[in-house]
Amino acid sequence: MKVLFSPEVEDYLFELSETLYKKGYFGFKDSAVAYVRNLVLEIKNTLPISTKRPAPPYFERYRKNLYYASFRTNKNSQWYAFFPPISKITKQSTWFAISAIIT
Repeated sequence: MKVLFSPEVEDYLFELSETLYKKGYFGFKDSAVAYVRNLVLEIKNTLPISTKRPAPPYFERYRKNLYYASFRTNKNSQWYAFFPPISKITKQSTWFAISAIIT
Protein backbone atom coordinates (compact mmCIF):
# COMPACT_ATOMS: atom_id res chain seq x y z
CA MET A 1 0.00 0.00 0.00
CA LYS A 2 1.18 3.48 -0.76
CA VAL A 3 0.55 6.72 1.13
CA LEU A 4 0.86 9.99 -0.76
CA PHE A 5 0.75 13.53 0.64
CA SER A 6 -0.82 16.49 -1.16
CA PRO A 7 1.53 19.39 -1.95
CA GLU A 8 -0.19 21.46 0.79
CA VAL A 9 0.45 18.75 3.37
CA GLU A 10 4.06 18.41 2.26
CA ASP A 11 4.51 22.19 2.67
CA TYR A 12 2.88 22.07 6.11
CA LEU A 13 5.14 19.24 7.27
CA PHE A 14 8.22 21.02 5.92
CA GLU A 15 7.31 24.14 7.90
CA LEU A 16 6.23 22.18 10.98
CA SER A 17 9.73 21.27 12.11
CA GLU A 18 10.80 24.93 11.87
CA THR A 19 7.72 26.06 13.81
CA LEU A 20 8.22 23.45 16.54
CA TYR A 21 11.84 24.54 16.96
CA LYS A 22 11.13 28.30 16.93
CA LYS A 23 8.28 27.98 19.46
CA GLY A 24 10.54 26.06 21.83
CA TYR A 25 8.88 22.66 21.68
CA PHE A 26 12.31 21.24 20.81
CA GLY A 27 15.67 22.57 21.97
CA PHE A 28 17.48 21.42 18.86
CA LYS A 29 16.41 21.80 15.25
CA ASP A 30 17.52 18.24 14.51
CA SER A 31 15.09 16.97 17.15
CA ALA A 32 12.19 18.83 15.54
CA VAL A 33 13.12 17.47 12.11
CA ALA A 34 13.34 13.93 13.54
CA TYR A 35 9.90 14.35 15.17
CA VAL A 36 8.30 15.30 11.85
CA ARG A 37 10.18 12.55 10.01
CA ASN A 38 8.93 10.00 12.55
CA LEU A 39 5.36 11.32 12.20
CA VAL A 40 5.52 10.86 8.41
CA LEU A 41 6.93 7.35 8.80
CA GLU A 42 4.24 6.47 11.35
CA ILE A 43 1.53 7.60 8.93
CA LYS A 44 3.06 5.76 5.99
CA ASN A 45 3.60 2.55 7.94
CA THR A 46 0.34 2.35 9.87
CA LEU A 47 -2.35 4.14 7.81
CA PRO A 48 -3.10 1.08 5.69
CA ILE A 49 -3.90 -0.95 8.84
CA SER A 50 -5.36 1.86 10.98
CA THR A 51 -9.02 2.29 11.81
CA LYS A 52 -10.50 4.76 9.33
CA ARG A 53 -13.54 6.82 10.27
CA PRO A 54 -15.71 9.25 8.30
CA ALA A 55 -14.61 12.81 9.09
CA PRO A 56 -17.13 15.14 10.75
CA PRO A 57 -18.75 17.72 8.41
CA TYR A 58 -16.52 20.48 9.87
CA PHE A 59 -13.57 19.05 7.96
CA GLU A 60 -15.27 19.41 4.57
CA ARG A 61 -13.37 22.69 4.32
CA TYR A 62 -10.40 20.54 3.33
CA ARG A 63 -12.39 18.36 0.96
CA LYS A 64 -15.76 16.60 0.90
CA ASN A 65 -16.30 12.96 1.88
CA LEU A 66 -13.07 12.58 3.85
CA TYR A 67 -12.05 9.85 6.20
CA TYR A 68 -9.49 10.18 8.95
CA ALA A 69 -7.14 8.13 11.08
CA SER A 70 -5.36 9.21 14.25
CA PHE A 71 -1.70 8.81 15.16
CA ARG A 72 -0.23 9.32 18.63
CA THR A 73 3.37 10.56 18.54
CA ASN A 74 3.75 10.79 22.31
CA LYS A 75 1.53 10.92 25.40
CA ASN A 76 0.72 14.61 24.76
CA SER A 77 0.27 14.73 20.98
CA GLN A 78 -2.19 13.11 18.66
CA TRP A 79 -2.30 13.84 14.93
CA TYR A 80 -5.12 13.29 12.47
CA ALA A 81 -4.61 12.53 8.79
CA PHE A 82 -7.53 13.19 6.46
CA PHE A 83 -7.94 11.48 3.12
CA PRO A 84 -10.65 10.67 0.57
CA PRO A 85 -11.91 7.10 0.35
CA ILE A 86 -9.19 4.87 -1.01
CA SER A 87 -7.96 6.84 -3.96
CA LYS A 88 -6.77 4.10 -6.23
CA ILE A 89 -6.85 0.35 -6.06
CA THR A 90 -4.88 -1.76 -8.48
CA LYS A 91 -3.86 -5.40 -8.39
CA GLN A 92 -0.43 -4.34 -7.17
CA SER A 93 -1.30 -1.73 -4.55
CA THR A 94 -3.76 0.53 -2.76
CA TRP A 95 -3.08 4.26 -2.53
CA PHE A 96 -4.10 6.71 0.18
CA ALA A 97 -3.82 10.42 -0.68
CA ILE A 98 -3.49 12.58 2.46
CA SER A 99 -5.42 15.84 1.97
CA ALA A 100 -4.84 17.42 5.39
CA ILE A 101 -3.07 16.78 8.67
CA ILE A 102 -3.81 18.47 11.99
CA THR A 103 -3.07 18.04 15.66
